[in-house]
Amino acid sequence: MAVDHVTEFPRALLQIQNVSLEYQTRHRIVRATQGVSIDVHEAERYVLLGPSGCGKSTLLKAVAGFITPKQGRIVLQGQPVTGPGPDRVVVFQEFDQLAPWKTVLENVLFALKASGTLRGAPARGRALYYLDKVGLSAFTDAYPNTLSGGMKQRVAIARALAMQPRVLLMDEPFASLDALTRRKMQEELLRLWEEVRFTLLFVTHSIEEALVVGSRIALLSPHPGRLRAEINAHVYGLHSQGSPAFQQAAQHIHSLLFEHDAAAAEVTEEEEAMA
Repeated sequence: MAVDHVTEFPRALLQIQNVSLEYQTRHRIVRATQGVSIDVHEAERYVLLGPSGCGKSTLLKAVAGFITPKQGRIVLQGQPVTGPGPDRVVVFQEFDQLAPWKTVLENVLFALKASGTLRGAPARGRALYYLDKVGLSAFTDAYPNTLSGGMKQRVAIARALAMQPRVLLMDEPFASLDALTRRKMQEELLRLWEEVRFTLLFVTHSIEEALVVGSRIALLSPHPGRLRAEINAHVYGLHSQGSPAFQQAAQHIHSLLFEHDAAAAEVTEEEEAMA
């Protein structure tokens, strides 16, 4: 008797299952995302891409445990996410995420101590290791006010990686940087990933950055955010930026994100004119 062999794929490290999110403004409750389902696998660089207001940052905060889904659930390593934890660390775009009264080294050490991850000599060793990885070994005794914006972001990344989280969450971390510094930070992030192979969930509104940083990209529709498509982007990177294939991929993503909405708006206008 023939036996059918079924290929079993490994379970995703992070599962976002039919998640709808809401938040309260001064005047009303806003639906940020609607029924979003995403699987992120170990050592994947997964990007949430979409226009402003599509709920991508809100979704990242839900993965971090700061927001409870109105519908659906978020699962990490088979366990529901019910709040913040050291297994998920966020790097934001703001430069004031470092304690200004602490040195670069002290900022990294404080995160390890406060979370109960490590203390003493092991904590110092790990902090120095990741500061070296981001090229800041010579600045361990410097204070944040003496650092450039890009250097502050590197400290934040070193601090996050020192926690050795299951998922590193980055919310438009390079959006406030100038173009040259932004490219340098993208290069360093990808170099770090090659060495450490951490799992990354990265939010951006830049199509080009999504193609450079991501191995897979989720395209979210305008408010409320729905999963419009997933794009495999592992063949693209800084080396291919500007190539015809890269530009074609960027244009394809742009059309998926925006042309559908433009067509829908035209249909609505025609219906209103005929009414």
